[in-house]
Amino acid sequence: MARRVNADEPPINALKPERLHSPQARALGIELVSLEPQVVLKIPYREDLVGNPETGVIAGGVVTTLLDTTCGWATAVALKQLTSIATLDLRIDYMRPSAPGKPIYATADCYKLTHSIAFLRALAYDVDPSDPVAAAQATFMLDSNAGRREGANLGPPARPAKGDA
Repeated sequence: MARRVNADEPPINALKPERLHSPQARALGIELVSLEPQVVLKIPYREDLVGNPETGVIAGGVVTTLLDTTCGWATAVALKQLTSIATLDLRIDYMRPSAPGKPIYATADCYKLTHSIAFLRALAYDVDPSDPVAAAQATFMLDSNAGRREGANLGPPARPAKGDA
Protein backbone atom coordinates (compact mmCIF):
# COMPACT_ATOMS: atom_id res chain seq x y z
CA MET A 1 0.00 0.00 0.00
CA ALA A 2 1.36 3.43 -0.92
CA ARG A 3 1.94 6.05 1.73
CA ARG A 4 0.29 9.44 1.44
CA VAL A 5 2.74 12.31 1.21
CA ASN A 6 0.25 15.09 1.93
CA ALA A 7 -2.71 14.54 4.28
CA ASP A 8 -4.88 16.83 2.11
CA GLU A 9 -4.17 14.86 -1.04
CA PRO A 10 -6.49 11.97 -2.00
CA PRO A 11 -4.76 8.60 -1.42
CA ILE A 12 -5.21 7.69 -5.09
CA ASN A 13 -2.63 10.34 -5.99
CA ALA A 14 0.03 8.37 -4.10
CA LEU A 15 -0.15 5.60 -6.71
CA LYS A 16 1.00 5.53 -10.28
CA PRO A 17 -1.91 5.28 -12.77
CA GLU A 18 -0.59 2.02 -14.27
CA ARG A 19 -0.79 0.46 -10.79
CA LEU A 20 -4.59 0.71 -10.83
CA HIS A 21 -5.08 -0.80 -14.28
CA SER A 22 -5.72 -4.48 -14.70
CA PRO A 23 -3.68 -6.32 -17.34
CA GLN A 24 -6.81 -6.38 -19.52
CA ALA A 25 -7.32 -2.61 -19.22
CA ARG A 26 -3.65 -2.05 -20.10
CA ALA A 27 -3.95 -4.35 -23.13
CA LEU A 28 -7.00 -2.42 -24.32
CA GLY A 29 -5.14 0.88 -23.95
CA ILE A 30 -7.46 2.48 -21.37
CA GLU A 31 -6.16 5.91 -20.41
CA LEU A 32 -6.77 8.15 -17.40
CA VAL A 33 -8.18 11.52 -18.52
CA SER A 34 -8.96 13.11 -15.14
CA LEU A 35 -9.68 12.42 -11.48
CA GLU A 36 -11.36 15.73 -10.67
CA PRO A 37 -13.99 16.94 -10.59
CA GLN A 38 -15.00 13.46 -11.78
CA VAL A 39 -13.14 10.30 -12.76
CA VAL A 40 -12.90 10.11 -16.56
CA LEU A 41 -11.19 7.31 -18.47
CA LYS A 42 -10.87 6.88 -22.23
CA ILE A 43 -10.31 4.05 -24.65
CA PRO A 44 -8.90 5.25 -27.97
CA TYR A 45 -10.49 3.88 -31.10
CA ARG A 46 -8.52 0.96 -32.55
CA GLU A 47 -9.58 -1.37 -35.33
CA ASP A 48 -8.60 -4.43 -33.29
CA LEU A 49 -11.26 -3.42 -30.71
CA VAL A 50 -14.07 -3.41 -33.27
CA GLY A 51 -16.74 -6.07 -32.76
CA ASN A 52 -18.19 -5.97 -36.27
CA PRO A 53 -15.88 -4.82 -39.11
CA GLU A 54 -18.90 -3.89 -41.25
CA THR A 55 -20.04 -1.24 -38.76
CA GLY A 56 -16.71 -0.22 -37.21
CA VAL A 57 -18.31 -0.15 -33.74
CA ILE A 58 -16.14 -0.98 -30.72
CA ALA A 59 -17.15 -4.32 -29.18
CA GLY A 60 -19.49 -4.34 -26.19
CA GLY A 61 -16.97 -6.25 -24.07
CA VAL A 62 -14.50 -3.39 -24.48
CA VAL A 63 -17.14 -0.95 -23.23
CA THR A 64 -17.81 -3.29 -20.30
CA THR A 65 -14.12 -3.28 -19.34
CA LEU A 66 -13.98 0.51 -19.65
CA LEU A 67 -17.01 0.97 -17.37
CA ASP A 68 -15.74 -1.58 -14.84
CA THR A 69 -12.29 0.02 -14.76
CA THR A 70 -13.77 3.51 -14.40
CA CYS A 71 -15.92 2.34 -11.49
CA GLY A 72 -12.81 0.86 -9.87
CA TRP A 73 -10.99 4.18 -10.19
CA ALA A 74 -13.99 6.07 -8.77
CA THR A 75 -14.03 3.68 -5.81
CA ALA A 76 -10.31 4.23 -5.19
CA VAL A 77 -10.73 8.01 -5.38
CA ALA A 78 -13.60 7.90 -2.85
CA LEU A 79 -11.63 5.92 -0.26
CA LYS A 80 -9.90 7.66 2.64
CA GLN A 81 -7.34 4.85 2.71
CA LEU A 82 -6.48 2.65 -0.25
CA THR A 83 -7.41 -1.00 0.01
CA SER A 84 -8.01 -3.87 -2.37
CA ILE A 85 -11.31 -3.76 -4.26
CA ALA A 86 -13.23 -6.20 -6.41
CA THR A 87 -16.30 -5.92 -8.61
CA LEU A 88 -19.29 -7.58 -6.96
CA ASP A 89 -21.96 -6.58 -9.46
CA LEU A 90 -21.91 -4.66 -12.72
CA ARG A 91 -25.15 -4.03 -14.58
CA ILE A 92 -24.92 -2.31 -17.95
CA ASP A 93 -27.64 -0.90 -20.18
CA TYR A 94 -26.43 -0.46 -23.75
CA MET A 95 -28.33 2.42 -25.33
CA ARG A 96 -26.79 2.71 -28.77
CA PRO A 97 -23.72 1.71 -30.78
CA SER A 98 -20.65 3.88 -30.38
CA ALA A 99 -19.61 6.15 -33.26
CA PRO A 100 -17.10 4.41 -35.55
CA GLY A 101 -13.65 5.95 -35.44
CA LYS A 102 -14.24 7.80 -32.14
CA PRO A 103 -12.74 7.11 -28.72
CA ILE A 104 -15.11 6.16 -25.92
CA TYR A 105 -15.01 7.97 -22.59
CA ALA A 106 -16.43 6.83 -19.27
CA THR A 107 -17.26 8.70 -16.09
CA ALA A 108 -18.18 7.20 -12.73
CA ASP A 109 -19.47 8.45 -9.43
CA CYS A 110 -19.21 6.63 -6.11
CA TYR A 111 -22.40 7.83 -4.47
CA LYS A 112 -22.28 5.64 -1.32
CA LEU A 113 -19.53 3.97 0.72
CA THR A 114 -20.16 1.57 3.57
CA HIS A 115 -17.44 -0.21 5.57
CA SER A 116 -17.41 -3.06 3.04
CA ILE A 117 -19.24 -1.98 -0.16
CA ALA A 118 -18.99 0.92 -2.64
CA PHE A 119 -22.02 1.84 -4.78
CA LEU A 120 -21.43 3.47 -8.16
CA ARG A 121 -23.06 4.85 -11.31
CA ALA A 122 -21.21 5.25 -14.58
CA LEU A 123 -21.75 6.42 -18.17
CA ALA A 124 -19.88 5.64 -21.38
CA TYR A 125 -20.11 8.10 -24.27
CA ASP A 126 -18.29 9.00 -27.46
CA VAL A 127 -19.15 12.47 -28.73
CA ASP A 128 -21.71 13.88 -26.29
CA PRO A 129 -22.00 12.92 -22.59
CA SER A 130 -25.73 13.67 -22.74
CA ASP A 131 -26.14 10.92 -25.37
CA PRO A 132 -24.48 7.91 -23.69
CA VAL A 133 -23.49 4.67 -25.36
CA ALA A 134 -24.10 2.78 -22.10
CA ALA A 135 -24.97 3.31 -18.44
CA ALA A 136 -23.81 1.15 -15.55
CA GLN A 137 -24.73 0.53 -11.95
CA ALA A 138 -22.07 -1.25 -9.89
CA THR A 139 -21.09 -2.44 -6.45
CA PHE A 140 -17.51 -3.07 -5.36
CA MET A 141 -16.27 -5.04 -2.36
CA LEU A 142 -13.75 -3.17 -0.22
CA ASP A 143 -10.73 -4.95 1.30
CA SER A 144 -11.30 -7.84 -1.09
CA ASN A 145 -7.96 -9.42 -0.10
CA ALA A 146 -9.13 -9.46 3.55
CA GLY A 147 -5.72 -8.31 4.72
CA ARG A 148 -3.73 -10.84 2.66
CA ARG A 149 -0.85 -9.56 0.57
CA GLU A 150 -1.65 -8.67 -3.03
CA GLY A 151 -1.52 -11.71 -5.31
CA ALA A 152 -1.75 -14.23 -2.43
CA ASN A 153 -4.56 -15.97 -4.29
CA LEU A 154 -2.30 -16.51 -7.34
CA GLY A 155 0.13 -18.95 -5.72
CA PRO A 156 0.08 -22.71 -6.19
CA PRO A 157 -2.82 -24.50 -4.49
CA ALA A 158 -2.20 -25.68 -0.95
CA ARG A 159 -1.35 -29.35 -0.69
CA PRO A 160 -3.56 -31.41 1.60
CA ALA A 161 -1.90 -32.64 4.79
CA LYS A 162 -1.08 -36.33 4.98
CA GLY A 163 -4.14 -38.31 5.88
CA ASP A 164 -6.58 -35.60 4.61
CA ALA A 165 -7.22 -37.31 1.28
